[in-house]
Amino acid sequence: MTRLTASDIDDAARRFDDPDIVQPTPVEYSRTLSERTGGEVHLKMEHLQRTGSFKTRGAYRKLLTLSERDDVGEVIAASAGNHAQGVALAATKTGIPATIVMPTTAPQSKIEATEGYGANVVLEGLDFGAAVDHARTLADRDGTAFVHAFDDPDIVAGQGTVALEIVEDVPDVDTVVVPIGGGGLIAGIGAALAEYAPDVRIVGVQAESAATVPESLDKGEPLDIDDPNTIADGIATGGTSSLTLDLIDEHVDQVVTVSDAEIASGVVLLLERAKQLVEGAGAAPVAALLSDRLDVADETVVPVLSGGNLDMSMLQTLLTHELTSRSQLIRLRVRIDDEPGKMAQLSTCIAERGANIRTVHHYRANDSLSVGEAYLVFLVETSGASHASGIIETIEDEGYDVERVN
Repeated sequence: MTRLTASDIDDAARRFDDPDIVQPTPVEYSRTLSERTGGEVHLKMEHLQRTGSFKTRGAYRKLLTLSERDDVGEVIAASAGNHAQGVALAATKTGIPATIVMPTTAPQSKIEATEGYGANVVLEGLDFGAAVDHARTLADRDGTAFVHAFDDPDIVAGQGTVALEIVEDVPDVDTVVVPIGGGGLIAGIGAALAEYAPDVRIVGVQAESAATVPESLDKGEPLDIDDPNTIADGIATGGTSSLTLDLIDEHVDQVVTVSDAEIASGVVLLLERAKQLVEGAGAAPVAALLSDRLDVADETVVPVLSGGNLDMSMLQTLLTHELTSRSQLIRLRVRIDDEPGKMAQLSTCIAERGANIRTVHHYRANDSLSVGEAYLVFLVETSGASHASGIIETIEDEGYDVERVN
């Protein structure tokens, strides 16, 4: 069994000497989530770190250790984004040159941020595993050190400092909910809470399509997924390590999975109600709280919002998905006689119901249509399901055959 002691985590916290690199992050009460879950929900806002993620904690702990050695002149790391930024910032602070290997699919915003913190970025491979393999080849030369995203006791100790702040800020905490990618964050939190708050329940959350921990715990060894595919790219590592899995097995009480649709709803709820922009990985604990897989009624619960580096194109995708699910963005296909004035008549019907037409397309080439007929397809913004139903009824009352197609 892997040992990581509270003294290791205490030591990491004591060495965080620069709030421009690692700062204590706030905890904020969420009335909305408390009402919806029946518990007292306090959000741990790790997305407000300078790099937008908890990853800086572990990276700074590791780089401080490496800076004391005479045989390390460069560090190499692999990351989909958040670990990359943490290592880049910590390396700049400690004066060690850093090269970060990122998958070719990494969001451009995270690539630019990593370069902005002072690292050299190399794009290689389609996923995290391929990036790691290439990074290890670069690190296989004298004077270099490979900084793993989670398979390192110094990294895990740094991440565990999150728990020290939770216990201080929410001393009556009953449950802590933590996203799991490679497991470094939850492993460190688990080791710290085992010493300072052993009665606290620890719940891990994985995205369904990247969930390796439940089966790994059953098998007793880390198992990998070759192609983890989730909107929560921060936890799409495809596997854990023996180090983190042992600590999860020892300290974590429950692991649940959530769908991408649930994660998307979590992102939008946090943006809409908590006024916090959080990436998919950071919203996974909130998604779990809103699901039927986790009961926190009458408990004081702290979900860890692990990161806020949400690519703007992904934000657009999530908002479109959520607006569609709420019937605030509907696509209507109307069958018409292909005659002048029909588009104007239908547009007037929609406008008179107070809705906005975002786009309209005219289709004649469809074998379900009779000669002289066409489809008009409108993308319409509404205020919600009742408004959408009213628009459809109005069009039907005008004698048209209308179908919602999204």
